[in-house]
Amino acid sequence: MNKFIAAILLLLSFGAAAAEYSKVQADSSTITFVSKQMSVPVEGAFKKFTAQVRINPAKPEAGVAHMVIDLASIDAGSMEANDEVKGKSWFNVAEFPRAEFVSSAVKALGAGKYEAAGKMTIKGKTMEVRAPFTLKEDKGVLAIDGAFVLKRLDFGIGSGLWSDTSVVADEVQIKFHLLLK
Repeated sequence: MNKFIAAILLLLSFGAAAAEYSKVQADSSTITFVSKQMSVPVEGAFKKFTAQVRINPAKPEAGVAHMVIDLASIDAGSMEANDEVKGKSWFNVAEFPRAEFVSSAVKALGAGKYEAAGKMTIKGKTMEVRAPFTLKEDKGVLAIDGAFVLKRLDFGIGSGLWSDTSVVADEVQIKFHLLLK
């Protein structure tokens, strides 16, 4: 009888460790960015986004993600900057109100690191991106933290005078922190 109980406990503990997380805690999750203007780092964030993520830490390669960012929710540090980047030369939110990422694959990189590959669409342009990330479980909550570099000019972000990379760098670091239950 004791072997039977031990087997059941073992199966139950395996089931708990193999839990799938899919409920994104939007109020505790963030998407931020760091760009450089005249070689000075400028931080910002997107305040509104939706994320549909499904991942099992025991089988992360089966994970999927679909994120939609409301570009009008940008906080670039001031009202003037926010108004500028919403305009036609930057995001053109009147015509392209959102950015979207859809994953196509997740792979293990080793040492607790992973990489999501997928398609990012901004201003009607779709490009492949790869986003390295880590997973951390704590008390029934899974934290997904990652960052990747996006080349803004590939998406037509910052046209005209703003395409000068000595004023605003082409590379923008995108950071994400998602909490899932």
